[in-house]
Amino acid sequence: MSSPSYADSPIVTVQQHILQEQRRFPGASGEFSWLLSGITLATKMIQAKVSRAGLSDIIGVQGDVNVQGEVQQKLDVYANLVLLHCLGMRESVGVLASEENEHPFLLHQNAGAKYVIVFDPLDGSSNIDVNVSVGTIFSVLRRPSHGDGGPSRDPSAADVLQPGYRQVAAGYVVYSSSTILVYSAGKGVHGFTLDPAVGAYVLSHENIRMPEEGKWYSVNEAHRDTFPKPYQECVEGLRTGKLGKRYASRYIGSLVADFHRTLLKGGIFLYPPTQDHPGGKLRLLYEANPMAFLAEQAGGAARAGTERVLDIVPESIHQRTPLVMGGKREMEFYDQCMKAGG
Repeated sequence: MSSPSYADSPIVTVQQHILQEQRRFPGASGEFSWLLSGITLATKMIQAKVSRAGLSDIIGVQGDVNVQGEVQQKLDVYANLVLLHCLGMRESVGVLASEENEHPFLLHQNAGAKYVIVFDPLDGSSNIDVNVSVGTIFSVLRRPSHGDGGPSRDPSAADVLQPGYRQVAAGYVVYSSSTILVYSAGKGVHGFTLDPAVGAYVLSHENIRMPEEGKWYSVNEAHRDTFPKPYQECVEGLRTGKLGKRYASRYIGSLVADFHRTLLKGGIFLYPPTQDHPGGKLRLLYEANPMAFLAEQAGGAARAGTERVLDIVPESIHQRTPLVMGGKREMEFYDQCMKAGG
C-alpha cells in the first residue's frame, strides 16, 4: 500500500499554527496572529515578484545607496515598501525598523501598539539576477513600557535596542525552488511551504531540530587568511578531520539559504571578522539575532566571538557583528578553538 499523499492529509496553515501559538500570550485577542499575517502577506507579494524577476523590470540596481552604504537593488526597494505597508496596517505594531532605513518608524501611538518588528526585507538581493536563493528575515519584540504601564510614545532607542533574548518571535522566508517560511515564537521551530494551489503557507517541517552533528561547514574561504587565528584553526580542524571526519564545504553566499541548510542538515555556519570588517559584517538586529533565536530554539547555538549572540545589548540599530551558528558538536569544537586562541 502506498503512503498517504499530501492531498490525503489534513493541512495546517501558518495562520492556524499562529493561532495556536497565540494562546501562550494572555490577552492577545488575536493581535499576534494579525501581526504575523502582515508578514505572510508581504512575503507572498515579494515571492510573486521574485518568481517573475526575469520577466519583468524588477532586476537591477535602483540607483540609490542605503544606510549601510550598499547600492540598492530594485527588489530591495520593493520588498521594503511592501513590508512597511503590510505591517503598518497592523495597529498592534508600534515601531518598525528596516535594514534599508536609517531610523525606525513610529506607526501607532495607542496603548495597544505593543510590538516592534525589525526586518531585513531582502537578504542576498545582489544574487537575484543570477537566480540564487534570497530571503526575508524578521524579528518581533515587545515595546518597553514606561512607569505608567504604557508603551513609549516615541520610537526611541529603547524600543529597538533590545538584546535578542527578548524576542517574542523570529523567522525568515527563503525564496527558491519552493518558498518556505520558518519561524519560532519561543516554543520550537516550524517550517511552512507556500502551496501555490491554495495560496497559503502549509506546515511541512514540524518541530525542526538541528542535527547535533553534521557534515558541512559554510564560510567564505576566500577571506580565510584574514580571519583571526582561532577562526582559521576552527575551519582547518573541520577540513582535516579533527572531529573524526573531514567536513565538506558548502557556501551559497546568501545568509537565509546557508542557514536554512545548516538548520535542516546540521554543520556550522561561520561569518568571522576580517581585516576589512574587524567588527564583523552581518547586522546584529536584522540578521544575527533572528537567526540565533531560531538556532537555539532548534537545539543549536550561536556565538559572536565567545559571546552568546542573544546576550549582546545593541548600541545602534545598524550595529554589525561576527556570527557563528551550528549544531551542538560543531559549536563545542568552535568554543574550544576560541578558548585555545584566546
